[in-house]
Amino acid sequence: MLDITHFGLFVFSVFLLSVTPGPDMAYVIGQSVANGRRAGIVSALGVALGSCTHAVASTLGLTALILASPVMFTLIKYMGAAYLIYLGGKMLFESFKRKQAGEESQPQSTKKSSAYSLLSRGFITTLTNPKVLLFFVSFFPQFVTPEGDQHAVSFLLLGLTYALVAFLTDMTFAVLAGSAAGSLSGNRKLQNVLDRIVGTTFIALGIRLALTRR
Repeated sequence: MLDITHFGLFVFSVFLLSVTPGPDMAYVIGQSVANGRRAGIVSALGVALGSCTHAVASTLGLTALILASPVMFTLIKYMGAAYLIYLGGKMLFESFKRKQAGEESQPQSTKKSSAYSLLSRGFITTLTNPKVLLFFVSFFPQFVTPEGDQHAVSFLLLGLTYALVAFLTDMTFAVLAGSAAGSLSGNRKLQNVLDRIVGTTFIALGIRLALTRR
């Protein structure tokens, strides 16, 4: 028998965490707004793959090792912050570039991001988020029996459950955001405003992430 306790409470807690705004949700919603529901769902899948990687790393003890090293933790933190700021800056730059090209009055089809690009961005966004590392190390042990002998399998199952719940939540937000954006796709001016809002949010989250302490 596995060493997991209060599994229902764990799932509920993960759901509450998943609906809390953060870098992962901002990325998924941002891609849905910019490129439609499909892009948002693919982005959510990339985030889920990053969560699965965290789950495997936690099972192998790599997460605890990274947290024990101030240099590694700081490196990952600043990489994540820089990546979010880069994504936000790119969205802002492209929105102003479209405005200068006069696309508000003459809507044109925009180049869609490839599935690989969406997946990899979502993966990196989650993988370089130190808050996810902290969550796996500080929260998961509360639901595993200390004297048990199947800690590795229990941690892996909890991690995969976390990834699944987060994916379903992100996918729901992706569909909702993509549907709302789809009805406004013909309004290039409003699309630029939405891109600037999302881009600014990315930059703010990146700065906030850079200031995160353990």
